[in-house]
Amino acid sequence: MAPSFLSFISLYGIYIRRCFASSGLTSQSIDIDNETTIHLWAPKPDQTAQEQKPALLLLHGFGPSAIWQWRRQVQFFTPYFHVYVPDLVFFGNSTTKSKERSEVFQAVSVGKLMEKLQVKKYHVMGTSYGGFVAYHMAKLYPDKVEKVVIASSGINMRKADNTALLKRSNLENIEEIMLPETATQLRTLARLAVSKRLNIIPDFFLNDFVNQLYSENRKEKMELLRGLTLVTLTGDDTVKPAPLQQDVLLVWGDLDQIFPLKMAHELKEHLGKKTRLEVIENTSHVPQIENSAQFNNIVKNFLCMLSLI
Repeated sequence: MAPSFLSFISLYGIYIRRCFASSGLTSQSIDIDNETTIHLWAPKPDQTAQEQKPALLLLHGFGPSAIWQWRRQVQFFTPYFHVYVPDLVFFGNSTTKSKERSEVFQAVSVGKLMEKLQVKKYHVMGTSYGGFVAYHMAKLYPDKVEKVVIASSGINMRKADNTALLKRSNLENIEEIMLPETATQLRTLARLAVSKRLNIIPDFFLNDFVNQLYSENRKEKMELLRGLTLVTLTGDDTVKPAPLQQDVLLVWGDLDQIFPLKMAHELKEHLGKKTRLEVIENTSHVPQIENSAQFNNIVKNFLCMLSLI
């Protein structure tokens, strides 16, 4: 591994943190109880008191920490919202002594965080794994969570969908896809998650990416993958997540190979009449990165419009 001062990933990480800081957010670590500490980027308390804006909580997906997944959303949404961007437990600098590993535990932890920050009401947006957490937050805190955005998140995933994903990846287990250890495995993840081909990127760059962003807390992250509780299989291998009482926006890339678009249409039916689906063409699993302008405008229009009846 290259020394950090020669690492492009390390240097780009410095740039991203400056982007968050220039958007008015500060890096904070908060003990939410005697076992768990959550790191996040958030406005200063005096800033929230001075400016009356709605709150928006961004929940990242599996992979690198939050700053790597939400930069363009932070820069876009901070003029309109007080934006809160936590690292979920075992990502970034968020840690716990608890043995809990489910997405329900993640949701409870973020709920405690928002209570500590004295944010009484907020919209929540989650991508991929963060969408699982966002769904549970909406269920657990219906009096606090206002609108919900779920992006590229197959919370209705069935056993057959898992099998099909492994077949598309030519790998034997989900951990090899979501927690790459080599440049080859990272190429596989990129092929599934990004619409553009990254064949010209050299292995040393991908290895730097893996070493810098995927090497920490691997054991605990594997336990998080195995701890997903939302998907409950019935006898006919169907999943029906309960409807949400909030207005819900689903945002999907039409080329998503992690959670294919058909899952978005199925999820829309499960979540009820107050759910709408927006599809962004020529994007895959990370439309918030591949076409951030369209993604951001879709989400802003949804959050700012009057609630559905």
